[in-house]
Amino acid sequence: MDAAAADRFEACRPRLTAIAYRLLGSAADAEDAVQDAFLRWQGADRAGIEVPEAWLTTTLANLCMDRLGSARVRRERSFERLPEPVFNGDPVLGPAETAQQRESVSLAMLRLMERLTPTERAVYVLREAFGYAHKEIAEMIGVSEAASQQHFHRAKARMSGAPRLAADRDDARRMVEAFLEAAATGRTEPLVALLADDATAVSDTAGLLAEPIRHVGAAAVAAYLRAAYKPTPAKHRLLGGAPAVYAALVDGAPAAVAVLDGRVVGVMTIAHGDDGRITALRSYAAPDRLARLTEQWQEQPHSEPLINAW
Repeated sequence: MDAAAADRFEACRPRLTAIAYRLLGSAADAEDAVQDAFLRWQGADRAGIEVPEAWLTTTLANLCMDRLGSARVRRERSFERLPEPVFNGDPVLGPAETAQQRESVSLAMLRLMERLTPTERAVYVLREAFGYAHKEIAEMIGVSEAASQQHFHRAKARMSGAPRLAADRDDARRMVEAFLEAAATGRTEPLVALLADDATAVSDTAGLLAEPIRHVGAAAVAAYLRAAYKPTPAKHRLLGGAPAVYAALVDGAPAAVAVLDGRVVGVMTIAHGDDGRITALRSYAAPDRLARLTEQWQEQPHSEPLINAW
């Protein structure tokens, strides 16, 4: 491949990676899909490609749709699969110039996108987050323009109810502080006061179980949180010590990040509704899901911990 063709691809890589992450919900899978697109670009008859950006986006979208339709992903989608968390500012998130682009990488939105078919997900991401016209999308994924519009309207209907509140670092810190203060009391009442009546909490069980565990309703979620955030010698032995807990933004959502010896050992993201009450919590402790966060944590400056033990 000549240098000009390689440079052309590298110029497109950030946008391609951002599209792939939104479609696949995994940074590692997104990067693999982009690498596959690069291999296709290497082997293509580039002299016959009039608009490389469009060709690359088409190739990537179809690679991602194939992955979403694979047997492995269908098995993962048969239960409540948790998207891979990444810190705000991760290159995999790509552009965030518009509200749609910022919202499309929130864990709540990525989770709701699990409801969509591969085609609906592709149409929704390309249209909602990246502003492609339905005519362009139709050509990319091999459907009619009318079908693209229908897929988009169905996807929008299924995506209704996603939290759309943006948070900055100060907002995240205030929310995480309030959450940790309530959790540290050891009582469920302060936690119930922070939770919406229909709040949900989902945990990846640190990878110990095949499927995430889900809790529904303020009382059930509060009981789970009281147990999860109560420091015990057994937890400290399991983790190798007592972690410090920080506030951060993860995929656009406020999050409590537990760090021990420079490693991220746990993350809980917090979504809230218009009234400020918590609607959804997502907990991650599986080491393979936290490796990227650990790399980012070690590279970026961070504030003082909110608490020094968990």
